[in-house]
Amino acid sequence: MNRSFQFPVSSFQNAMSHALRSLLMVGLLAGTPAFAQDDSAATLDELLEQVRTKTLADQGQLQQREAEFAAARDRQAELLAQARARRDALEKRGSELEGRFDTNKREIDTRQGQLDDKLGALKELFGIFQQTSGDLQGIFFDSPISAQYPDRTEFLEAFAKKMSRASEISTIDEIERLWFELQREMTETGKIVRFSAPVLLADGSQGTRDVIRLGAFDVVSTDPARYLSWRGETQSLAELKRQPGSDTLGRLDDYADSRDPVARIDLDPTGGSLLERLVEAPGLGDRIEQGGLVGYVILALGAVALLVALERLITLSIVGAKVSAQRRQIDRPQAGNPLGRVLMAYHDNTGVNAETLEMKLGEAVLKELPGLNRFLTFLKIIAVAAPLLGLLGTVTGMINTFQAITLFGTGDPKTMAGGISQALVTTVLGLCVAIPTVFLHSICSTRAKAVVHMLQEQSAGLIAQYMEKGQRA
Repeated sequence: MNRSFQFPVSSFQNAMSHALRSLLMVGLLAGTPAFAQDDSAATLDELLEQVRTKTLADQGQLQQREAEFAAARDRQAELLAQARARRDALEKRGSELEGRFDTNKREIDTRQGQLDDKLGALKELFGIFQQTSGDLQGIFFDSPISAQYPDRTEFLEAFAKKMSRASEISTIDEIERLWFELQREMTETGKIVRFSAPVLLADGSQGTRDVIRLGAFDVVSTDPARYLSWRGETQSLAELKRQPGSDTLGRLDDYADSRDPVARIDLDPTGGSLLERLVEAPGLGDRIEQGGLVGYVILALGAVALLVALERLITLSIVGAKVSAQRRQIDRPQAGNPLGRVLMAYHDNTGVNAETLEMKLGEAVLKELPGLNRFLTFLKIIAVAAPLLGLLGTVTGMINTFQAITLFGTGDPKTMAGGISQALVTTVLGLCVAIPTVFLHSICSTRAKAVVHMLQEQSAGLIAQYMEKGQRA
């Protein structure tokens, strides 16, 4: 029995299309060009036509690549031949240059020997010139005379480099210039010269100043009067950050304006380095700053103690003067002084017995004591606390010192200087506050006791006088 079989055409087309697309994708990965973006086929015939077209295109590309490869192979052979020819030419050129180099070297050695023979003793002389120029470079580098003649250092540097090369010899002009610079240095050392020069000011700016060079010792500016320092590393004049005292600068002003052949001025024989070290020494403000927080607390207590002591001295002096004046006028008591108030208490209680009057006068004297002894205890506390605060600063400074030793070791003393300075400065500040405070407390206490003693003396006299009156009655 014959049966018909119907093949699903649409399914077969989809399968074949999927397979061909896979093959085309493999071709893309292998380096073959891909189909156009629009590669869908509606029927098997269209799909077959696309495959045939693609196959013909691939064959054409393969033939083109084979032709390019064959042309490149022929070109490579030609390039290789050119490279070998160029190599042979360079090898020949190298051999010629090597032979010429050997010939020139022998010629140079021969001429160098002839030069050495002709130089003879002059070779040792040139060695002395080289050594002299090197020594002069060091002298001129640190000499303030270079501020007036800056070009000589450039000449010496060029001359020293030339003399260091054995193939060159110095000329007569250069030798004469070397002798001239040496002679000029010696001559200028004994001169006092005025000239204008650029100066690096203390605020960091650059300015031109009229300066006076005092031999090779100092350079000073005249307007304003300032001491300058010669900086060899920068070959320039610089104003000292901190100047000497006003008396020294005053003498410098007088010297700049003087027309006398002999005038007084302060000189630094080290060329300014010693003066620079002296003015960099810490002043009073720097010392106080080294004391740190504890130092400032001690100074604050000292200032308070001074103000309190001044107030007590002024007040007690006024009270003492009033009490002395009231003592001369016993019959007319005034309420504006302690003795007057004690006398008023006496006159208010004249009708009582002697014991009661004594108690009333004693009470009046006791009322005056707080006003007379006010703040004296505070002064005593400051006198005791100031050395203790100094000791606190000493201990704190030593702790900082040992911490620096732990971190950095003892190789560099500068790391320990801060703690040691604090330890010593706070001790000094504590003693400087405590000692005057003790004296001030003693003076104030003595004056207060003198007033109290006068009040007690007058009250005792009044009681005695009152008792005598009672006995007569």
